[in-house]
Amino acid sequence: MAEIYIGTKFSSVQISKKNPEHLYLNKLKYWCAYFQNKNLAPPYPGGSSGNLSFKISEENDFIITASNTRLSDDMPENSFSKVTNCNINNFSLKFEGEKIPSSESLMHYAIYKARPNINAIFHGHSTEILENCNKFNIPETEKEEEYGTIQLINEVLKIINSQDFVIIKNHGFISLGKDMEEAGKNVIEILNKIEK
Repeated sequence: MAEIYIGTKFSSVQISKKNPEHLYLNKLKYWCAYFQNKNLAPPYPGGSSGNLSFKISEENDFIITASNTRLSDDMPENSFSKVTNCNINNFSLKFEGEKIPSSESLMHYAIYKARPNINAIFHGHSTEILENCNKFNIPETEKEEEYGTIQLINEVLKIINSQDFVIIKNHGFISLGKDMEEAGKNVIEILNKIEK
């Protein structure tokens, strides 16, 4: 699906312009660089097509790449947002940081809520992975839906119960892990299978 990015579709309240700080932020930067280097988050004008996050509280608060952010080897501190107080019903959230969080922030929240054991979510876009998903029996959402919508979230929630790597139909992939290393390892394993 070659959608044009038009920004976030949720309403948001900026609690603070202070960029998030966390012990694990450098790990997230490492995986952002990996995604960029492997073309798993292809660039568009002003940003990259992908979003990575890790959970920081039992209330499902998390740090995520910001909207309109280019993944790279050297990402500045304002490339990330801390997301809190998500509400799927009225499609809203609050955040801390200079930039609005990723357009798929509510999808990340919904997954964290549905899967309490998951502490990292990596969402990327790869033509190679999409073209090879049937070969490796990777679960795929039934319907194609627009990015950043409740319809897309609902499609993902239908298949994410016990799966740690899934395909969003004609869109991209989601990798889950108990930590960032596990979420990243899932992606590496799929790429290795494709390259064989």
